[in-house]
Amino acid sequence: MFGERLKLARKKAGYSLRSLADAMGGKVSAQAIGKYERDEMMPASDVLTAMAKALDVNLEYLLSNQVKSLQGVEFRKHSGTSVKERARVEATVIERVERYLSVEEILNLESAEWHAPFPQARLDTLEQAVALASQLRDAWDLGLDPIPNMTELLEEKGIKVLVIDLPERVSGLTCLVDRGEGKELVPVIVVNRLFPLERRRFTLAHELAHRLIDESSPVDHEKASDVFAGSFLVNSEHLIKEIGKQRHSVSFPELIQLKRLYRVSAASMLMRFKQAGILSESAVSYAFQTFASSWRKQEPMPLESEENQGKFEEPKRFQRLCYWALSEKLISPSKASEFLQMPYFELEQTLQGHVAGNENNYQ
Repeated sequence: MFGERLKLARKKAGYSLRSLADAMGGKVSAQAIGKYERDEMMPASDVLTAMAKALDVNLEYLLSNQVKSLQGVEFRKHSGTSVKERARVEATVIERVERYLSVEEILNLESAEWHAPFPQARLDTLEQAVALASQLRDAWDLGLDPIPNMTELLEEKGIKVLVIDLPERVSGLTCLVDRGEGKELVPVIVVNRLFPLERRRFTLAHELAHRLIDESSPVDHEKASDVFAGSFLVNSEHLIKEIGKQRHSVSFPELIQLKRLYRVSAASMLMRFKQAGILSESAVSYAFQTFASSWRKQEPMPLESEENQGKFEEPKRFQRLCYWALSEKLISPSKASEFLQMPYFELEQTLQGHVAGNENNYQ
């Protein structure tokens, strides 16, 4: 486990074996580092400290045994992601999940487990993805109403959600965390903080679909996941009640109000009009060729302002657990600062209720 962790951290930092040895001031040779990565030997404590410093990771990341490995890592967009980018993302996921599992262990909590609402579904057509979305709403007793917070919903269901800075080409990824010792795998969905809220919510729903669709299904999984995401976020029956069963056109103010109601992108809203049979395919195609031609690249009237980019619908469970452990004196303030990746003075101010400028932490 140590060797794999070291290799991932080295790739994240962009070092070769030789350049890492150089960065450590020649404390060990490139050949020795290679042996560490192959788990043929373990470094001495002073070498380990120097290695962590050169790689800009803490010792706990290199030595912790909470996460054995990541399985089934699937980037939503594979094109153009370099080995270094993928390694950086995977190392960040491991580091975040390590802290998450550690605080759960301190609180003597079982890690929130993903309980599949039903066996994975075999899909032969894209239309079946719509039925799958309705089936999940029924299983989770969600009714037809818009989903106010996708992140909170998934965390309640046992999925770890991470919002981090990803390469510009990647909107998200899904993976399973292997904790070893026969423990249940922990599903993780990662979304790109740099993307607008509308797109982050859609990505969460899209990645959720990958947990529900049987891998052997002949349908195009990416397209089916998109159809599922749109149907799950914007229920057709609810939409028809809001806007009517069949329309020749929809005005811009109506569309913006609806995108705010369902918290999806304007482009997704147009697609749902077509999929629900409210607008004809030609009407939607005309919209994308004319007034909506730029909507896939630039969101009209976004839900977040530039100042609040990435601040809404953030994962909150891990943060709550850290404050719980701190309040019960199960961890020290310095450990809480480390877990939360928050400067000590900022943590003190937050605990005293001085949250000016940090109101989004409570939204």
